[in-house]
Amino acid sequence: MEKSFIEVQFPVSKLSKEAFKERKAGAGQTLTGLGKWWGRKPLVLVRALLLGLLLPATDDPKKDMKIFLKLMAMDEEGLKLRRKSIISARDLFEFATEEEKTRYFDVTDDGKISYKKNLKKAEREEIQEKIFKRMPYEQKLKYCKRPEEIENLPKSAWDEINEHLGTNAYSYSSLIEELGKKRFGQIPTVGDCFCGGGSIPFEAARLGFGVFASDLNPIAMLLTWAALNLLSLPEDAIEKLKDFQKRIFEQADKIVTQWQIEHNSKGHRANAYLYCVETICPECGFKVPLLPSLVIGKNSKTIAVLHENPVKKGFDIEIKMNVSQSELEQAAKNGTVKDGYLICPHCKMETSISSIRGDKVDESGKTIWGLRRWEKHEFIPREDDVFQERLYCIRYEDEKGHRYYKAPDDEDLEREKKVIDLLKERFDEWQQKGYIPSDMIEEGEKTNEPVRTRGWAYWHQLFNPRQLLLHGLLMELIDKEARTKEEKIVGLLGVNRCCNWNSKLSHWENKYVENGRQTFYNQALNSFYLYATRPLHSLKEMILIEISSFLQLNNHNMVDVFLSDARDINQSCHIWITDPPYADAINYHELSEFFLAWDKKFLKEVFPDWYTDSKRALAVRGDRELFKAAFTEILKNIVSNMPENGYFVLMFTHQDSQVFADLTEILLNSGLLSVNAWSIATETEDNMSEGNFVQSTVCVVLKKIDRTQLEPVFIEELYPFGKEEVERQIKLMYELDKDEAEPNFSPTDLELSGYYAALRVLTSCNLKATNQKIKEFLDSMREYASSYIVPEGLKYLGFDQDTIYEIWRKMESYEKFYIRGIEFETRGEKRIGAYQDAARSLGVADYDELFAVKKSNSARLRTASELGQELLDTKHAFSTTILRLCLLAINSAIKKDQEINDTAEAVALSHEMLKTKLGTKYWNNKSKIEIIFRYLARLEKIDGMEHWQNDSKIASYLAERVANDRL
Repeated sequence: MEKSFIEVQFPVSKLSKEAFKERKAGAGQTLTGLGKWWGRKPLVLVRALLLGLLLPATDDPKKDMKIFLKLMAMDEEGLKLRRKSIISARDLFEFATEEEKTRYFDVTDDGKISYKKNLKKAEREEIQEKIFKRMPYEQKLKYCKRPEEIENLPKSAWDEINEHLGTNAYSYSSLIEELGKKRFGQIPTVGDCFCGGGSIPFEAARLGFGVFASDLNPIAMLLTWAALNLLSLPEDAIEKLKDFQKRIFEQADKIVTQWQIEHNSKGHRANAYLYCVETICPECGFKVPLLPSLVIGKNSKTIAVLHENPVKKGFDIEIKMNVSQSELEQAAKNGTVKDGYLICPHCKMETSISSIRGDKVDESGKTIWGLRRWEKHEFIPREDDVFQERLYCIRYEDEKGHRYYKAPDDEDLEREKKVIDLLKERFDEWQQKGYIPSDMIEEGEKTNEPVRTRGWAYWHQLFNPRQLLLHGLLMELIDKEARTKEEKIVGLLGVNRCCNWNSKLSHWENKYVENGRQTFYNQALNSFYLYATRPLHSLKEMILIEISSFLQLNNHNMVDVFLSDARDINQSCHIWITDPPYADAINYHELSEFFLAWDKKFLKEVFPDWYTDSKRALAVRGDRELFKAAFTEILKNIVSNMPENGYFVLMFTHQDSQVFADLTEILLNSGLLSVNAWSIATETEDNMSEGNFVQSTVCVVLKKIDRTQLEPVFIEELYPFGKEEVERQIKLMYELDKDEAEPNFSPTDLELSGYYAALRVLTSCNLKATNQKIKEFLDSMREYASSYIVPEGLKYLGFDQDTIYEIWRKMESYEKFYIRGIEFETRGEKRIGAYQDAARSLGVADYDELFAVKKSNSARLRTASELGQELLDTKHAFSTTILRLCLLAINSAIKKDQEINDTAEAVALSHEMLKTKLGTKYWNNKSKIEIIFRYLARLEKIDGMEHWQNDSKIASYLAERVANDRL
């Protein structure tokens, strides 16, 4: 069988940029509006994988890539078709030639750029098109729709595609049918056994594939079912669903207004409620509101001011708007809780929160949590509880839409009491009917957090009375009004969205938007000292889900959705693509219980065959060995449900070589052969927490292999073949990038090809090796690939290329990582994902301290001056490298020059310091030291490297001293 396109090549650079664009659309992404799921993969990546698997690899790889990009609407014509917005005069000016700047634009003295006044419309359009065409790909995407937003390609594009592929297709579905029948004899079915939020089955169905989707988790299946069944409805059915949602909201609004729990005596309606936790200071007995910051809104310049009330032994809270900048800054510093300590404003003493909770350590070293566990009937704290909750600020909106903050007065507090009374009247009935949760929180890595930090033992206790009342009311109305399965599900999805954005885990954002954030802004259940509550009108956008008809299903591409353990699947699929839950990644099973607690009633009614618990015991998790065993069992089952010419694409987001070794073992034991792998950047900083969260997804393309027919091989025999495969892969990638204006493969992609080539070699045989031997082989191939790819900046320093190659080959991993990072900067590459991939390819794990900036799209390493005296004489692997000491020499010379005002003397002293620190290693590595300094010296002449200017100049002086140094 001929190879598919993806086995040979893949446009990783352009796809990474497209995936980033899709991710940055936030709530504007096609599926995110249906509800929260963790780690959804971009639809553009799924589309690319599916087309890449079906398209054949011909003997003209350049043409293959051209046709693939045309199908993805990622070629020049496709980008032109996708362009949706006019480019501003300022942006055009940036990319204009000097002649164009003079001809088309005017620049005022204060730097404002505009078109010349007499410029005709046709001339404006001409310069727009001309400059758009020459912009870098990433820049072009700012003005383009996403590929999925283009319904179909023009006939001219299809004509060219058909000519190359020998097809007669003028739509994606007809192309899938033709290519599918050529490769598989029928329209292919795509399976995903860990479908999560539904990206893979949805995009497969949209393209015209048959679809089989399954997951162990009911919430994942609910979202996937909704993606496939709601977003494929005809327009008239969608309009009826929208009317239903609107009717539910209007009925709820009428009831809430009658209850008089959100309007004040002036008729102004509450727009946000802010609550804080209070506790007694053990040192002085004052009740202290736990506020990490006294700033309520940075933009509105609103703060809270604490006033001691000796009578109540507590604090009155005044809310002040439009304060001065100095008051705002002071309020930001004056929080009452910081780094896990209560800072009492009365007695000024600091007490750890854990001691206030009463946490203790027993004889075995186990921590015993001190807080009382709340009982099932409770939804507010008891008077004797350690932590109380206090409404301390309300934002109202008047009839003209003007918003203002105020402290709650007696009338506001009466309304709070009324909310509690209304909930009490309904609480038992609503729990019995399943309108509000009644389940206990099961112990777990993430679910222990609310129990440990607040004593909340039941899921409903993660919501305050106002939140429970509103959400319960919505559930009651949906239950009474829904007449169809679709209405009940769209209503339930709306409530789930409300729960995500309106719980006691919704912290208040006081910097920009001044609003409550979603519960799951990361993959945890975080309890906050200060949280926001939304009134009904602030939940409107959550309740009214935006639904559109995105896909058409017919008898040709049947869709099956099953709630099932992947080990029990018996459905045959031509192509399997899945993003499995790795052992140390997101705790889907635990986190989803937050929603399951609300959804059980409706799920049982709508899907009577479904179970309604998270099946924790069956979730793929646990330590490495348990995980490998479970995952091997699953993959064996999937392989048994694949035809001989089928494909399996496995996604994962780890950067550790140990994971690659484990994956290799799993593939060897499950009958799968790796034919290639590609790394695509898929996450933005908004999707990550602090730390080394990986931004790239590795897509491993797999086929079936019967190893029982192969002779056993020992891993030592494979080293020569591994090196050959690394060289072959890198040469091919170089060849594919030759003459391209924008390279598709970065040096990191080339280095990672070492891993991927090694994976191909290892899985192509009947291997007998330990996990440690496999890891050593992978590391060796990675290092070989790294030594094979010399950074461009090192090649042009005037040294013999053999010398450069040898020095680069012998450099430590952290030295290579640092130089790779500098190379990224010189090319304008700022994605943290690029650095993470480089770290993965070089086997570097601990790199946080090397960064000056570590954001998803603006990352860079620290300069010599910024590193200063850090990372020296430590256990960090970078601290003892020659490169680190060279950076120290630069910093020392700059500091000394500032001290004595004599650059030459400062450089001489710094050079001597370097020689002393290196000892005999100096003379043995003299060429390497000079090359390092020469490399850093060239940075001052490169655009965008201005932050290196002073360091670079000193590096050039040090390079000369080293070059002229003699024994």
